[in-house]
Amino acid sequence: MKTFGCIRKAGLPALVGIVATGLLLSGCSSDRKLDPFAGKGSPKFAKSGPLPKGGGRRHVGKPYTVAGRTFHPTANPKPVQVGVASWYGPRFHRRKTSNGEWFDMNYLSAAHPTMPLPSYARVTNLENGRTVVVRVNDRGPFVGTRIMDLSRAAAERLGYLRQGKARVRVEYLGPAPLGDDRHLLARLNDLKHAPKSTLLAAIDGGAVDGAPVRMARADASSPAVRTAATPRQVQPAGYAPAPGYFVQVAAFADPGNAEAARLRLERIGPVDVRPVDVAAGRFWRVRLGPLASLEDAENLLGQVRDIGHHDARIVLSSN
Repeated sequence: MKTFGCIRKAGLPALVGIVATGLLLSGCSSDRKLDPFAGKGSPKFAKSGPLPKGGGRRHVGKPYTVAGRTFHPTANPKPVQVGVASWYGPRFHRRKTSNGEWFDMNYLSAAHPTMPLPSYARVTNLENGRTVVVRVNDRGPFVGTRIMDLSRAAAERLGYLRQGKARVRVEYLGPAPLGDDRHLLARLNDLKHAPKSTLLAAIDGGAVDGAPVRMARADASSPAVRTAATPRQVQPAGYAPAPGYFVQVAAFADPGNAEAARLRLERIGPVDVRPVDVAAGRFWRVRLGPLASLEDAENLLGQVRDIGHHDARIVLSSN
């Protein structure tokens, strides 16, 4: 969220939008002397009224250096990190984040030094057990060994607003949609204590459809009923795919959208479409596979992303 002329990025201009925010907290004043960038802000939202949500860009970025430390952004971050989180708020409220969104201290968002932007992460305060799902759309913190800066609202949910920092567990959940995700983020927080697989299914469905899923919950004991809109190659709900690597493309609330995806994908590999019942309802999961090796899966993942499915990822089935 800040612009620093002294930031070095492997052959690129200075990084614009980086946040060095952990030092701005009332509970962390003893660390202020470590922050060489305080007071330099990114563009501020000029209009009045509520801040737009989303609207940024997908961004990973090359390695960059801040205050003598080099950070290596990655599209495949560690699934789980444990460390200290801080929070940031008024000084950066209504300013641009590192991927071009507007920072809203009253929204459930966060900054991370290396995660792809925007992403979702589940954060648990290990000191009191509270949990929140946040949208990661900014870079930071750059102080000591801190692993995440959360918005004021997220820190309040986790119960460490007064202390300024807390020991947390951060679980990377995957890419977030670029558009307005208020409904999806609210749904993820309704499911915040669910297994990670449930959250991933909700993210896939919401990210593709671009809107909250409004549907009755399906009866998991009932087989899939084939209709004109049901994918032709859909498997029954109890079907288990062969073991191996799969490229998971998306999970759709609308079976018609799953069928359209199947038609686009079948020319590049074997498509597996089947219903998956989660707390948020029934989704139609679209995968390519099984594939015998990780190398084959990585090659196919590149082809899938080339035709527009940028949130696809590799999964391993042991069934």
